[in-house]
Amino acid sequence: MSGPILRVERLAKSYGALRVTNDVSFAVEPGELHAVIGPNGAGKTTLIHQLSGTARPDGGRILFAGRDVTRATMPERVRLGLARSFQITTILPRFTVLENVALAVQARSGSSFRFWRAAGHDPALNDPATALLDRFGIGTRAHMQAGFLSHGEKRQLELAIALATDPKLILLDEPLAGTSHEETRRIVEILRELKRSCAILLVEHDMEAVFALADRVSVLVYGEIVATGAPDSVRADPAVRAAYLGEEAA
Repeated sequence: MSGPILRVERLAKSYGALRVTNDVSFAVEPGELHAVIGPNGAGKTTLIHQLSGTARPDGGRILFAGRDVTRATMPERVRLGLARSFQITTILPRFTVLENVALAVQARSGSSFRFWRAAGHDPALNDPATALLDRFGIGTRAHMQAGFLSHGEKRQLELAIALATDPKLILLDEPLAGTSHEETRRIVEILRELKRSCAILLVEHDMEAVFALADRVSVLVYGEIVATGAPDSVRADPAVRAAYLGEEAA
């Protein structure tokens, strides 16, 4: 497609008197990893909620793949190719690793969940799910209950589940939160490879990972975008250094 895969126009959200996002505008291009950074309380997770459909904006528009999805539900957005992972892991812990991904493949195909118990045994679901687990480095865990995975492996499973829906764009909310150094390294490698398959909007506190991965960065402070650009230009921006990096502007 031509033009951005995601365009956000003057997005706003308040909870009572608290303005959480205020006139937020930016775009994500096809194949781009676009990071959103900002201090705690900046409104990053609320922004992700609005983009994914779990929170309705008070104002502004969200255009995805050229369609206005501002009022679309989360399932409708997933069917259009917009997937997300959450800040807190949201796997099905009593299901096997394979069944977790097979169910996502089933959802993509539009199959009924009445027969979910057989999802991990249906070759039409099992084969693509197994391929995804291998791609994300957890193929050897396929028949383990997902609840017994390490924290980092659960993050890898979430990425496999998100990709199983065949997305055009994945929204990632703090995928490195709580991971060890080795787990972080592995997930960064996965994200670097994943961005060849689809666009990614990444919310993340790990600045080393952000500046290693991002094609562009937007900085959110008190619900407003204060800068957007290439990582090096954003890192050098005096307003960003003052508002986010804790340095005095030159």
